[in-house]
Amino acid sequence: ETDLGEWIIQLAGERPSHMVMPAIHKNREEVAALFSRETGQPCPPDIPSLVETARITLRDAFLTARVGITGANMAIAENGVIGLLTNEGNARLVTTLPETNIALIGLEKIVPTLTEALDIITMLPKNATGQMITSYVSLIKGPSPGKELHLVLLDNGRRELARDPRFSAALTCIKCGACANVCPVYEIVGGHVFGHIYMGGIGLVLTPFFHGDENARAIIGLCIGCRRCNEVCAAKIDLEGLILDLRERAAKLPAQKPLIGVFMKNRTLFHSALRAAYFAQKPFQGKDGRIRHLPLALSGDTAGRSLPPIAEQPFHNLVENPAVKQERSSKKNRQKVLFFSGCLADFVFPEICRDTMESLSMFGFDVIFPKEQLCCGIPARYSGEMEIARDMARLNTEILLREQADFVVTICPTCTISLKHDFPKLLAEEPSYYQKSAELAAKVFNFTELAARNIKIPRDKMSGMAVTYHDACHLKRGCGVYTEPRMVMKIITGQPVVEMEGNDSCCGFGGSYAFKHQEISGEILKKKLYAVVATAVGTVAVDCPGCKMQIEGGLEGIGSQVKVKHSASLVAESFRSLCEVKE
Repeated sequence: ETDLGEWIIQLAGERPSHMVMPAIHKNREEVAALFSRETGQPCPPDIPSLVETARITLRDAFLTARVGITGANMAIAENGVIGLLTNEGNARLVTTLPETNIALIGLEKIVPTLTEALDIITMLPKNATGQMITSYVSLIKGPSPGKELHLVLLDNGRRELARDPRFSAALTCIKCGACANVCPVYEIVGGHVFGHIYMGGIGLVLTPFFHGDENARAIIGLCIGCRRCNEVCAAKIDLEGLILDLRERAAKLPAQKPLIGVFMKNRTLFHSALRAAYFAQKPFQGKDGRIRHLPLALSGDTAGRSLPPIAEQPFHNLVENPAVKQERSSKKNRQKVLFFSGCLADFVFPEICRDTMESLSMFGFDVIFPKEQLCCGIPARYSGEMEIARDMARLNTEILLREQADFVVTICPTCTISLKHDFPKLLAEEPSYYQKSAELAAKVFNFTELAARNIKIPRDKMSGMAVTYHDACHLKRGCGVYTEPRMVMKIITGQPVVEMEGNDSCCGFGGSYAFKHQEISGEILKKKLYAVVATAVGTVAVDCPGCKMQIEGGLEGIGSQVKVKHSASLVAESFRSLCEVKE
């Protein structure tokens, strides 16, 4: 059923780079060269004439072919009908002109009744090409008189996948390609890099089952974890969750596991390693403390961006200082808030931690910072080391429930997801720990969620400052928090947030991703920087220390004077301004 895009990649000897638009990686000049070579006639790089060339050339092939081969978008079990959704008429030519028609159908395309088939007919065009319906919807039931129809059901790992209790959900994919359309990594590298045969988020999940674990290992680390694919999936597949589970399945180099576990579970050892890194960074720091040039193999980490230094004193040391220690209130009925800082804020941005505790205190809470708190475990989970992640979940659950706080407040959305969503999932098979983790999860809130409920600034004391806001991937798509940060910014400034284009698009950080895949991370960041600068404001508000590090370093790298501030810092500054006015 060769359509225009398929013919182009056949002539190029390439595989598709997109499920619906297989030749989207080719420009008109490249296509003209291919057509000129195939037809023996010069073909100008003019799209209408190239389409006409394809139509004429392919039509002759269809008219003379004895066998026509198609796929199917669905195969209906109750009546034997196969359905084809296309925007070109070639599929109808292939199924009607040749004397023999062969339909190659993946087992997952079989649906019970016409009702499910109509669901696909409704969903697929909207998600794939933004249409209400495709140009051609063909339903074929049996061969025409005097002709043959052969249905070939393709397994290639599909039955194994169907039997897997965790991954079988991937077979509900309707192959619309929407997960690739919104993926920031796919946008940069395309489907030939971000895929083996199938590309995008669903491609990462299908590859080990259809094409083997070795082919999957080459691409499984390319997912940045932004959750855009989950957001648009018509079949509601938890693609990011499945990709993380695949990383556990694909995890190798077992000798690394004990080392990771030792560092993550032993806070003293972890702190000592970061203390050593603090001294090691000194030769590379500028006068303002930022790191702009790293040597040799590390040079890519500072390509196009600067990095903040590891703080001289992490927050867990500073919290003993009377200047920042929060005294327990003598007032009765004050609610108790436990502050979970996360590693990056603790060791790189202790000032955000200080601002958070000051703000929570001003809201009227008793604030506790348990120094025993450990890493939330997300680095282990994203590396596929689930046992280490479970260890961290158990340890943190015990530590954080010990104080019997009313709320547990985080300033890192990834930590929020870990404590609120991941801990119960990781500990689901351990009844006693699951119950405790569920109790903890019910208390966990991101800082802006509590701030939106409690902050009060007199209208005449609002700053009037113009602020734009970057939605962290894990805050919006992982935690469902979108309106609260904007409410907080409006209360502080007295005016709505100046929305940037793609306010919820990924900044390219993704934790260790920014260092493992520097070039991809850097290209994703560029788009965010352009959006920030286009707003012409002086401040970007964020709610993720990682996003702050990424965007701040990128803006500094392009010479921008725009400041990047965590919402907790903006709230604390507003409270300090009020105090100064009173004095």
